[in-house]
Amino acid sequence: MTDTPKIHATAEVGSAQIGAGTSIWQNVVVLTGAKIGKDCNINAQCFVENDVVLGDRVTVKSGVYLWDGVHLQNDVFVGPNVTFTNDKFPRSKQYPEHFSKTVVCEGASIGGGAIILPGVRIERGAMVGAGAVVTKNVPPFAIVVGNPAQIVGYVSGSVTSGASTVVPATSPQLGSPVSVGVGAVKLHALKVVGDMRGDLSVGEIPTEIPFDVKRYFLVFNVPSTKTRGEHAHHQCHQFLICVKGSCSVVVDDGNHRAEVLLDTPGKGLHLPPLTWGIQYKYSKDAVLLVFASHAYDAKDYIRDYSEFTSVVKHHS
Repeated sequence: MTDTPKIHATAEVGSAQIGAGTSIWQNVVVLTGAKIGKDCNINAQCFVENDVVLGDRVTVKSGVYLWDGVHLQNDVFVGPNVTFTNDKFPRSKQYPEHFSKTVVCEGASIGGGAIILPGVRIERGAMVGAGAVVTKNVPPFAIVVGNPAQIVGYVSGSVTSGASTVVPATSPQLGSPVSVGVGAVKLHALKVVGDMRGDLSVGEIPTEIPFDVKRYFLVFNVPSTKTRGEHAHHQCHQFLICVKGSCSVVVDDGNHRAEVLLDTPGKGLHLPPLTWGIQYKYSKDAVLLVFASHAYDAKDYIRDYSEFTSVVKHHS
């Protein structure tokens, strides 16, 4: 690492704060109030306005204009010709007192040509596909594409490396649940019997469902583009069975993440406390049955991923 930024001769940076080792290439304009961290790489033909904050190791490819209110946290990647907008009401003569902050959180990536509306928050590790139009907040580690951007997947594997994971490695057998590689989350086999009169699936407590059940709920009629869950619990256990159709469940323990397909009443997924859970990719006919170990308590929910990771670290 060098002690000073590397600024190309034709760049204009005024008296902006620029960290050591940062490279700023030709035909870049950085206004006085901007703050740029260490070891960043700002490519040619970019503009950085006053109220812009870049963390460390941020890459901004050519043709990107960062307007007031854009904050890019550490290790963010912004592809070429990404458009950040900063006016929710263009030509309306409505002038808000403060610009909407657009925040791209640590480790997120934005593909070339994407459009980001003002006030959007792209959470940690998320991936925005090239050309996507992001109109709403993007959850942690979500993969979004299209116009408007929709969730099509989640980064799986290690939270820090994003490495791919196949889940589960083996199929569960009755009485022998298998780990999915995320905390104590396990996939259980449930007994299914059928004859000419129809099919029946059964699970016993506490053999297949490993806790006393105090509550159940059903999730159904979910549009395939919608995502549910996106929270963890302090104390509540959950056991998920897709009794009709199919859906995918993303589980995360703060260190590792995996995706499990529930596509038969013969499979059940146990989510212990302090497991971040997301359900998506619902088929049109999907019905998800969830057993819970506790009665509903709003205080038991953790709905912010950053809070979740902090709680997990405290318990480790």
